[in-house]
Amino acid sequence: MDNAAIWEWVGYLASVVVAISLMMSNIKKLRWWNLVGAALFVAYGMAISAIPVALVNFFIVLIDIYYLVRLYKYEHKPD
Repeated sequence: MDNAAIWEWVGYLASVVVAISLMMSNIKKLRWWNLVGAALFVAYGMAISAIPVALVNFFIVLIDIYYLVRLYKYEHKPD
């Protein structure tokens, strides 16, 4: 399998992972799955020189990280 075909499959995998994330009712699971999918899209976008794809998904990765940190930080906050 050539390099282009591998990256094409990475793009398909990223799409499936993002779709799975949107089916999660648990917000933590949604954020984790979405983070993985967006990170795969960043790699895919860079590999095929689609900078807008990589940039918007990098921004999504940052958003997911921000909200995951908040979720875990305030999860065990004492009353």
